Amino acid sequence: MTEKIKIKDVTPVKIEKSAVQITKPSYSARNRIYVRKVQGAFETFRRLFGFIFLGIFAIGPWISYAGQQAILFDLAEQRFNIFGLTLWPQDLTLLAYTLIVSAFALFFITTFAGRVWCGFMCPQTTWTYIFIWFEEKTEGARNKRIKLDQRKMDVDKFIRKAAKHTAWVLVALLTSLTFVGYFVPINELFIDFFTLNVGFWAGFWVIFFTVCTYGNAGYMREIMCTHMCPYARFQSAMFDKDTFTVAYDANRGEKRGPRSRKLSSDEVKQKGLGDCVDCNLCVQVCPTGIDIRNGLQYECINCGACVDACNGVMEKMGYAKNLISFNSEHQLAGGETKIIRPKLVAYAFVLAVMSTLLVWDVVSRVPLEVDIIRDRNSLDRETVDGLIENVYTLKILNKGQSTQTYTIKVKGLENATYFGDKELTVEGGGVYTLPISVAVNPMQIEAGTKQIYFHVQTIGDNDNVIEVEEPTTFIYTGV
Repeated sequence: MTEKIKIKDVTPVKIEKSAVQITKPSYSARNRIYVRKVQGAFETFRRLFGFIFLGIFAIGPWISYAGQQAILFDLAEQRFNIFGLTLWPQDLTLLAYTLIVSAFALFFITTFAGRVWCGFMCPQTTWTYIFIWFEEKTEGARNKRIKLDQRKMDVDKFIRKAAKHTAWVLVALLTSLTFVGYFVPINELFIDFFTLNVGFWAGFWVIFFTVCTYGNAGYMREIMCTHMCPYARFQSAMFDKDTFTVAYDANRGEKRGPRSRKLSSDEVKQKGLGDCVDCNLCVQVCPTGIDIRNGLQYECINCGACVDACNGVMEKMGYAKNLISFNSEHQLAGGETKIIRPKLVAYAFVLAVMSTLLVWDVVSRVPLEVDIIRDRNSLDRETVDGLIENVYTLKILNKGQSTQTYTIKVKGLENATYFGDKELTVEGGGVYTLPISVAVNPMQIEAGTKQIYFHVQTIGDNDNVIEVEEPTTFIYTGV
């Protein structure tokens, strides 16, 4: 045992406080983004598109059809009125088809043209730009807004800030009232709200959505797009090298650097410079504050603002446009973009199939539903006349918006006697519950179970007859 055991010295070392380095947190505070105003083809198209959808949203609940609000999602009555169509919880397949069609339409558009939904049609983007417009009108252009926020509070700053926030609150309130007006009769909502007679829940949701709109479009803005919206996270799964996205042509733009307009293209090349003048306008106009020259980023919403800004600079410099453009990875690498490809075709096929099913379900939909409930207390019973009787409860749902009169008949059982109303009237969207019974002579039926049908049909309009035959069972125990 001549070998020595190695011993590690673990004596604690005293560390002076002055030698301790305080590390900074691994995150940085959010820097406010001051979006610069931009003009160009994409900005004009985005504004036009935004005005169209904003107009549809604002006018939608005010349209009347057949004497009532054309679009009303009445949650209290559990029915949705869409012009002449009334949907009930029983019409769940229509909702499922609509959601599936919307999802695959989004997948198709994203695979083809990237995140254009976010840049041109998303309500968050539209309302953010509306709020920015009021911000520009009250506080000035980008540089003025930066200086205003750096300045101490004075009378001028207070007036400008108060005007901006007043405008934001009014826009948020009108937005909230309009949105809630899709679920509550909008004429009554506006009158009751401004006369302080609105119900608790209607008033609660108006205030709730006002606060949400004010916070989302006024303060959170790009945070909604980059951190809260799930679409930003899973959109990359739908991208491929042929997807059109806003991209910077690094081969043409690098090396970046400022230069005089008087320099010829040969002099610029001798300095080793590309077409990018490094003006940073593409960053200043971006609503999410990214630099598109750093490559594809999930924060990019494909609004095209940087394309317009860069094209304006290229035009002033006398260079070719589209240094930043909607492009595919293949095209930037010198190849060709494949428009028709398996993924896109698959999305288009599923979208076409589901859209067809949705249209077929709407067209073939019958605005009448009959539900039959058997009496569970007894399978059958004998009447004082010696007949065998089964008792049922009919629920007749008029899915239309106008009052209808129906006749009721029993089919499938010969010489059957029907006890109950044979004609009834149901108002639009109403449910009529009718207890009835069917009886038959025991000498004319064998013991067991027999299928019968209740035939319900409209009367009064021979050109538009609506009829439903609902099956049920007639039971004779033979005891």
